[in-house]
Amino acid sequence: MIAGIAILIAGTALSAVVQGIPLFTISRLLQGVGFGAATTAASTAAASVLPQERLGEGIGYHGLGQAIAMSIGPAFALYLVGTDPSTNLYVGLALVGFAGLVIALNARYESKWQTLPSSSAYRIKMETRLELDSKDGQAPSSTTVTTSETINSEKYPEGDQVSKRTLRDSFNIFEPRALPGAIPQMIMCPTFGFGVFFAGLYGTTLGYTHAGLFYTISAVSMIIIRMISKHFMDTVPAIKTMTGAVACGILCCLMLLAAPYGEPVFLASGIFYGLATGISLPLNQSVAVKNTPPERWGAANALFLLANDIGIGFASVIWGVINDSFGFQTSIVCVIVCLIASYASAWIVYPARDKRWRH
Repeated sequence: MIAGIAILIAGTALSAVVQGIPLFTISRLLQGVGFGAATTAASTAAASVLPQERLGEGIGYHGLGQAIAMSIGPAFALYLVGTDPSTNLYVGLALVGFAGLVIALNARYESKWQTLPSSSAYRIKMETRLELDSKDGQAPSSTTVTTSETINSEKYPEGDQVSKRTLRDSFNIFEPRALPGAIPQMIMCPTFGFGVFFAGLYGTTLGYTHAGLFYTISAVSMIIIRMISKHFMDTVPAIKTMTGAVACGILCCLMLLAAPYGEPVFLASGIFYGLATGISLPLNQSVAVKNTPPERWGAANALFLLANDIGIGFASVIWGVINDSFGFQTSIVCVIVCLIASYASAWIVYPARDKRWRH
């Protein structure tokens, strides 16, 4: 996480001083590498310290940071761009990154693992390491990397039972057991891509002067749903929760189709956009993580976030072409199709325990 944030800061600072497309491209690549490394590490750390019976809820709380960033970040960036010189944007973002680096440097859960919840994966791993070392008549070693059969058999019954992590495992970056969560999320991501890149533009083309409020409303909605996620995220079967997320997404699209009839309808659609986003992302990420043994959570989170980025990235291109060729209304109908396809894929790829309609 520390290395990722440092690379992100370097890329952002470089953007403030470089001139010309080649160097600017390098700075953007550094930003992408740093962001990808930091977010994957942060997600893995969060999953490692959370009590397993509240993993879905905890991932939802972890995602609150993203929701807050979505509501504050764009306005802050626009303010910096409007200052003189406009390169204050990169200086300001580099300082924000430095603040994140300071926080990461003060994250000390590895050395204080005894204070973690008893069912957290990291504490179980450390306790198992101590137990194995004591049986072997050795002092606990900080360099020994072991994983527990107890973790896999009791806490993660569907994961492979592995007794020791090898160098080959470290370079095995693809984790197929995370696909049950990654596939539905990737198919659903074009919905979020349309909202992120085109919802505001859609409202502007309709002549609404406060179209940007769509994002503020959706961010507030996302924050609220994640704060109350403890009531359903780990207690309701995943497929039922996914049903609610898809239903909110379809309702949002229907309201967007009716948006030409009034700005309140357009703005209110942001409520259901935030609900769909706030439910589906932590839900599918928890499905991906729970289906994977703890020693592979880094790879599982990396695959999940990659699927998320691919879905949103391709959507920005596809929706742009459809908008220009057929109009926003056609794109919205296609978004509904993506939502239905995502729901169908969840029924296909979710593990059996997550498809139980009755808890």
